[in-house]
Amino acid sequence: MAAVLYCGVDVALRMNRARFIDSEGEECRKRLSFPNDANGATTFLRELLQTLDRGDFNEVRIGMEATNFLAWHLAMLLTQYQGLAASHLKVFMFNPKVVKAFKDNYPDRRKDDWFDARVIADRVRFGHPLPRPFDPDDRYLPLQRLTRHRFHLVKQLVREKNYFLSYLFLKCSTLAQGGPLSSPFCVSATDLVTEFHSPEEIAQTPLEELAHFLAERSRNKIAKPDEVAREYQKAARHAYRLPEKLKDPVNRIMASTLRTIRHLQKEVKMADKEITHEMGGLNTPLITISGVGPVFAAGILGEVGDIRNFASDSKVAKFAGLTWKRSQSGDFEGDDSNLSRTGNPYLRYYLTEAANRVRMHDSEYKAYYKRKYDEAKIHKHKRALVLTARKLVRLVFALLRENRPYTKPEKRS
Repeated sequence: MAAVLYCGVDVALRMNRARFIDSEGEECRKRLSFPNDANGATTFLRELLQTLDRGDFNEVRIGMEATNFLAWHLAMLLTQYQGLAASHLKVFMFNPKVVKAFKDNYPDRRKDDWFDARVIADRVRFGHPLPRPFDPDDRYLPLQRLTRHRFHLVKQLVREKNYFLSYLFLKCSTLAQGGPLSSPFCVSATDLVTEFHSPEEIAQTPLEELAHFLAERSRNKIAKPDEVAREYQKAARHAYRLPEKLKDPVNRIMASTLRTIRHLQKEVKMADKEITHEMGGLNTPLITISGVGPVFAAGILGEVGDIRNFASDSKVAKFAGLTWKRSQSGDFEGDDSNLSRTGNPYLRYYLTEAANRVRMHDSEYKAYYKRKYDEAKIHKHKRALVLTARKLVRLVFALLRENRPYTKPEKRS
């Protein structure tokens, strides 16, 4: 039976703390603290090798929490060091939520870095389940960093838009409930609510002048600007009224938020261009799926990496967190089962966004989405979309595994 050395490293900005245990849970060397820099990592590596030799271990398992990039350099150094190849080294990066849930089982739990290192070591030792070992692929690292940055920008953009909408309700409540134009963020709509001082001003502006304003700002893309103007005036008349002293601050905040939104939109477009350029050097069958495109394909590839790391599509789905917690007691099983949140959020996002596009271009996925939408009792769109993403995982796995382009199945007569 293999003798395994387990190590838990509590990683921090300046100082890391490590504890080493054997298969019985007994500590096999003194605790080690080392700086979180290149010299400190070399010290840890030297002490690790000495511990392996003294204890006659032939395998080593190391666990850390995936907190920002604090553990990234150390994990890279360990996985790339050839001197550990004979020890079948595996490094596991845990979601902090998983470690916290495991720590809650300790009766004497406390907030202490040395105790946290021991908890991580125990979590590696007990396993069941363990995350996929840290093994970054150089081919996909640039894609991963770029697509994760894009994810960050999109999340910021969503937050800013929600912030703007909250102030839109404060200024003109009825427009936040749904205006006559398709989006409250189109140029015509945003110019209207920021350049007109209040709902009263919108309501009192001559209809012809308001219609001309909308036509000009939309570059004559509004088919019937007079009807749209009439709807805006109707909404303005029914809106709540702000106290006079609040009107200027609210307008300044909305204008500032809009500038941030426009800036983030430009940054997302720039990120898309950079991702598309990076994808030019890769030949992947994912872009043959109608609606996926290079950006979403890059988001999937950047997280999945080499598909051979996954034994089945269900393993990919689990890695992405596209699985559900069962809600069952006795003979009762609830309809509202929650989606797992312990998977890779980036992969889950790009698979879901890709599924949303694919259902708009592919008749098979469109029909599947509609069927699941009709079957759902609550959260219809979200449930149908996540199930469509789970279906897409099977296709992604097959195409990458077989390295073949996607061809739509022929319709049965």
